Amino acid sequence: MLVVGASLVVATSFACYCSWSYLRTPARKKPISVNYHFTRRCNYECGFCFHTAKTSYILPKEDAKRGIKLLAEAGMRKINFAGGEPFLYPSFLGELVRYCKEDLHLESISIVTNGSLVKERWLEAYAKYLDIVAVSCDSFDESTNMLIGRGKGTHLEKFVNLSQLCRKHNVKFKVNTVVCRYNFNEDMNAGIERVAPFRWKCFQVLVVPGENDSSTTLRNAQRFVISNDEYQSFCDRHNHQKSLVPESNAVMKSSYLILDEYMCFLNKGVKGPTKSILEVGVPAVMDDVYWDDESFTKRGGEYDWQKEEKKTGSALDF
Repeated sequence: MLVVGASLVVATSFACYCSWSYLRTPARKKPISVNYHFTRRCNYECGFCFHTAKTSYILPKEDAKRGIKLLAEAGMRKINFAGGEPFLYPSFLGELVRYCKEDLHLESISIVTNGSLVKERWLEAYAKYLDIVAVSCDSFDESTNMLIGRGKGTHLEKFVNLSQLCRKHNVKFKVNTVVCRYNFNEDMNAGIERVAPFRWKCFQVLVVPGENDSSTTLRNAQRFVISNDEYQSFCDRHNHQKSLVPESNAVMKSSYLILDEYMCFLNKGVKGPTKSILEVGVPAVMDDVYWDDESFTKRGGEYDWQKEEKKTGSALDF
């Protein structure tokens, strides 16, 4: 009887310990939203770029799909394709967009582009799989864009045209602006109201060690740097815009999951990149990446990132 009683006590204690250990073990972070910079190549030369063309490598399509599937299985709900300029590879990009929506059923697919290479025939083929196109626009003064490195004088024309194409093809239109030394005094209100994005991200120009921090890197963003007060003055000038989403350096450094062309997560100057998810899997990499999921939530990392499907009429409609 004593033996049975002692065994019961031991078993109960072990069960309680296991339950307590489970409660004390933090839940593994899920890669809810991932920015996949599958190429570093670009047709623009923006002076502050922090993902520069140090290599021309691009993964084979099937490897890219395998990595994206691993991310989806680990909890990714949104993927954002970026570069470089992703539309340098329109067929590769289109197939990945289709795969993510049609095969993996991800909630949201988005692309960040400078807008210079997007063709309507591409949207005719792939817009149905795409939720958001985010286009970079740092100024509504073309001379400022050229000073920054955004094109040779036709950036705004292509930017406005793409905003119209997105509406035509039922893709949500978003604007990304990098606030820097050359535009922080600009009033962009009239231009933003004209193109009417559903979301306007305004980033404080960011210097990333090893990418754009000195004369030894392909880009040197030091001449673009502004103070926190200068950045805030730009935000204050535009704070009545409902679409405005300001993001300072502090927010940007910690709240984004950035996957490079080898499918390694970047640690944004804190330490070197992680190993590739293709080699060690997503869980191991998530334990090593510098990502503040609380900051991700606080900055509104989850938002209305799915487009509304166009309603089609029927014979029963009145």
